[in-house]
Amino acid sequence: MKIERLEPINSSLQPSNHPYLTGPWTPQHEEVTATDLDVIEGTIPTDIDGVYLRNTENQVHQPLGRHHPFDGDGMIHQISFKDGKADYRNRFIQTRCFQAEQITGGSLWGGLMDSHGVSKRPGYGAHGALKDNASTDVIVHAGKAISTFYQCGEGYVMDPETLEPEGIAPWVPIDGMSAHPKVDPATDELMFFNYSKSAPYMHYGVVDKHGKLVTYVPIDVPGPRLPHDMAFSENYSILNDLPVFWDQKLLERNVHAVREHEGLRSRFGLIPRHGKAEDVRWFDAAPTFVLHFLNAYEEGDEVILDGYFQENPTPEPIKEAGEHGHLMAYIDMHSFRSKLHRWRFNLKDGTTREERLDDRIVEFGMINQSVAGHKHRYIYSVTSKPGWFLFNGFIKHDVETGESEQVTLAEGRYASEAPFAPRVNATSEDDGYIVSFITDENTGTSECILIDAKRFSDGPVCRIALPHKISSGTHTTWAPRDKL
Repeated sequence: MKIERLEPINSSLQPSNHPYLTGPWTPQHEEVTATDLDVIEGTIPTDIDGVYLRNTENQVHQPLGRHHPFDGDGMIHQISFKDGKADYRNRFIQTRCFQAEQITGGSLWGGLMDSHGVSKRPGYGAHGALKDNASTDVIVHAGKAISTFYQCGEGYVMDPETLEPEGIAPWVPIDGMSAHPKVDPATDELMFFNYSKSAPYMHYGVVDKHGKLVTYVPIDVPGPRLPHDMAFSENYSILNDLPVFWDQKLLERNVHAVREHEGLRSRFGLIPRHGKAEDVRWFDAAPTFVLHFLNAYEEGDEVILDGYFQENPTPEPIKEAGEHGHLMAYIDMHSFRSKLHRWRFNLKDGTTREERLDDRIVEFGMINQSVAGHKHRYIYSVTSKPGWFLFNGFIKHDVETGESEQVTLAEGRYASEAPFAPRVNATSEDDGYIVSFITDENTGTSECILIDAKRFSDGPVCRIALPHKISSGTHTTWAPRDKL
């Protein structure tokens, strides 16, 4: 392995015992380019060709107030596979806020758990006092990587191979875009939504394959909401109005307290991909909150949507966590009990049918993106360590047969979200690999693993050493070489 290290960044972070500034969440500040990575075990297959991108949170400066793991500065880690070899690089996302704090040498904004009065530079972040760190998701559209923010941010563009920054996506509206825009591989269109605290409280948009905003319409919802994800089928985009959002009376005092509003049901809005505001059809469903959807497709009179239903979306604090009890509960899959779920929206009679696909606690799932918007058979979910936002294994669900296979990591080893990478010249939906970065607290190292989806229970076919230990994070993507 040959390693080139970039100049160190400016950091004011002090040692801490905060649970999300230590262990597998220890911020990584080193930026490197490493070529011809060493293989720890197995052999890198020659039939995988593309890049795996992972977004992570890395706190650079001493927090002004209470730290939340999603406050950390965004950093993209990339591993590139070609001809049985792998290279790696990582770079901080050069957001406006990151650059400003590098100049001043300290934090200028509070975080998700702070009041607006904490920030030193209100009116400059994604939502006034809130910093846009672009650390949530990463996608590839029109040959470019785009990183997004947990709430509605600006969308930062990078070259997916070199990770060179290319600024803010020019098509992003003034209200920003959601954390999870979606790309249709069949048309190369990008669908997104945003939300705000003033009317209209939501917009929906479509960007064409050339990076031009071609559809942008208001969506009628009763007030400020907190949708996190969306889905699309061949002809429809699916938005949501869920009963977990800010307390309206507290919001009038500029206090952002999230609660479940009893008596309200979930609503899902289906809009034709290039439809108008008046074209939205709303479908009622059981009350819940959904962080992530997997896929949607059309079958007869129905639009079918798969995602993760939260049985307890506003959990009680974890007592054992003491002062961090509220934080730990709200980012713990076992606290809000997320289950693999299916909604069926009948376009003919306007009804909704629901069914549970698996009763295990899972989230952060992926499918083979080549079938996105069309009927899928396989889902790849992650399992988690109870009480923590740490992934400790994977489950392959076969939703056609109901069967599943599971891989559980050894204690102290934690994974990243694992997208599906189709094998070159793949012949079936599960003909390929899932890719994940592993942080090993036992050895203080990180590695990349590949699992053959057709031999899932066998575990990794190879383990590839990374040049440094990486921090945990949220989302990832796989981009085949021909999409770069």
